[in-house]
Amino acid sequence: MEKFEHEYNADQIQVLEGLEAVRKRPGMYIGSVSVRGLHHLVYEIVDNAVDEALAGYCTEIKITIEKGNIIRVEDNGRGIPVDIHPKTKLSAAETVYTVLHAGGKFGGDSGYKVSGGLHGVGASVVNALAEWTEVKIERDGGLYEMSFERGKTIKPLTRIGDSDKTGTTVRFLADDTIFETLEYEYEVLENRFREMAFLTKGLKISLEDEREETPKKNEFHFEGGLISFVEYLNNNKEKLHPKPIYIEKDGEFPVEIAIQYTSAYSENIYTFVNNINTIEGGTHLEGFKRALTKTFNDYAKAKNILKDKDGNLQGDDIREGITAVISVKVKEPQFEGQTKTKLGNSEVTGIVQAMVNDKLSTFLEENPNVAKAILEKCVSAARAREAARKARELVRRKSSLESTTLPRKTCRL
Repeated sequence: MEKFEHEYNADQIQVLEGLEAVRKRPGMYIGSVSVRGLHHLVYEIVDNAVDEALAGYCTEIKITIEKGNIIRVEDNGRGIPVDIHPKTKLSAAETVYTVLHAGGKFGGDSGYKVSGGLHGVGASVVNALAEWTEVKIERDGGLYEMSFERGKTIKPLTRIGDSDKTGTTVRFLADDTIFETLEYEYEVLENRFREMAFLTKGLKISLEDEREETPKKNEFHFEGGLISFVEYLNNNKEKLHPKPIYIEKDGEFPVEIAIQYTSAYSENIYTFVNNINTIEGGTHLEGFKRALTKTFNDYAKAKNILKDKDGNLQGDDIREGITAVISVKVKEPQFEGQTKTKLGNSEVTGIVQAMVNDKLSTFLEENPNVAKAILEKCVSAARAREAARKARELVRRKSSLESTTLPRKTCRL
């Protein structure tokens, strides 16, 4: 029997303990080690603060890019728990920052009805991929502090004073031995946090960049929520109706949708789950599209805008010129991967579809002028599509006839 050059037995099986796995394969947790992955670190910490806002405990988040590309995130939430965790025998705060998949968002009586950070890897992954991390916590009348280097505890949680406030402040410097660059792009962060503020009505998010001599600063605070979001997206466009259509549903799966049609030809639909931008869509988008197509077709037939001899409007006809933002809250969302770009929960399709069918039908009945303006555009899009189809068929038929016509005989003298 041939002897292998290298032995392969139990000694060769590596067991990566704690956060070593994150440092070994960072791409599995944050997508990449490029500038995109670098920004993901900030999002993970801010997501935790936004989760406090979703739970009703946080009204303000401040993000600062300090000189040297140090990130500071401050919130006025409840503060991370400081009592001893029964399993790890460490403080709950230290457990959150040093143990993978340790978090307060896995169901049960966690205090979080819904959450963006559901993998329990956010804070610990940031800690693992940072050269150093410092955390200050204010709660239960005390001011606490702990610090880490590359995921390892340097200073365990220690009470350093009293405080009558609550909240958490996190400062970290990303590890330059892992990331290709440590240069944060202000505009990328600005767009993300503007989006978050739109999606969390009433939450104030401020972003400041102290790296230049003249600091950049922006503050986002939108009482209008998704309506403000759609108005912002359509700021320089010609609208078919002045105010966005807003529909919502509470309950186990809260759904919020804002829609406004413009004279443009493209469709712009943005989907979010627990404030996470699902750029690849998923089951919530599928439910919305199905309902939109059915509701407008049913209304058009009922009002004789479409005759019996006319075919149904297609989804593309109905979505021409639409700007929509769909935000759903799901207690246990199934995302494709840690980067959370596509929702997979099958039950969400039916929930969104039923809600849009019901609420949008009622809106169209109560607002016939808006319904008429939208449907005129939809019917126009359908006619243009049909005319284009006939023109293509005519060209194909013509070229087919030309290619099959026999060559003309020539007479020889």
